[in-house]
Amino acid sequence: MSQHRAWVGLGSNLDDPRGHVERALAELDGLPLTRQIAASRLYASRPLGPQDQPDYINAVALLETHLSPLALLDQLQALEQRHRRIRQRRWGPRTLDLDLLLFDDSRLALPRLTVPHPEMTQRPFVLVPLLELAPQATLPDGRRLAALAETLETSGLRALLPRT
Repeated sequence: MSQHRAWVGLGSNLDDPRGHVERALAELDGLPLTRQIAASRLYASRPLGPQDQPDYINAVALLETHLSPLALLDQLQALEQRHRRIRQRRWGPRTLDLDLLLFDDSRLALPRLTVPHPEMTQRPFVLVPLLELAPQATLPDGRRLAALAETLETSGLRALLPRT
C-alpha cells in the first residue's frame, strides 16, 4: 500500500470558525490510514465572493495517507458533514470547508475532483499558509508557489496568534 503526501486547505466562517478549524485539524489526524505531518498557523481572511458574510479562518495541513485521492476526498467530505456543512451557494458561508489542494505530484481531472485544486494559485489564504510549511513547494508543472504568491494581494490576510 503506497504512502502519499496530501495538502488540505481548511476554512470556516460560521458558528465559532476558529473552533471548527482547530477541531478539524485535530480530526484530520484521525482519518483512516492517514496522519497529519504539519499544520500552518491560523489565518483570518476576508470572504471570497459574496461580502455579506463573516471573515474566514483558514489553515493548511500536510497529511501522509495510504488512501487514494477519491477515498481521501470522501473522508474530507464526511468530516465536513460532521461539522454540519451545508452547501447553499458558491463561496457562501460555511461551518467547515476542506479542499484537497495537492496529492503527491498528481494531476487529476475527475468529475468529483481536480488536483491541483484549480483555484489555489489565486488564493492567498491557501498559498501563504502552505508556503509557511513548504517554502520551496511547486506545482506538478514545476511552477514555484512562492513566485505565484508574490503576485497576490495579501493585505486582507492576517496570521492569528495561538490561543493562550
